[in-house]
Amino acid sequence: MTQVLLQVPNEAVAALRCAPEHIGREVSLAAAVKLYEPGRISSSAAASLAGLPRTVFLSRLGELGVATFRLSKEELRAEPADA
Repeated sequence: MTQVLLQVPNEAVAALRCAPEHIGREVSLAAAVKLYEPGRISSSAAASLAGLPRTVFLSRLGELGVATFRLSKEELRAEPADA
């Protein structure tokens, strides 16, 4: 596993309004969501990055207003025919 050291300004810690020991989890989740959203990483990889089970990560996406599943235009067109 690769370890990354991240310096977080005190202002950002204060703005997050969580205990400093939780900042790593917050930043990891934010990174995972933002990498998953445009399709740069899979939901499994994003969940791993966030340190969460995949089902929990997918649930958190819903809470954050991020689409959990994406369909291509072709898949969307085929959807009514498959129903």
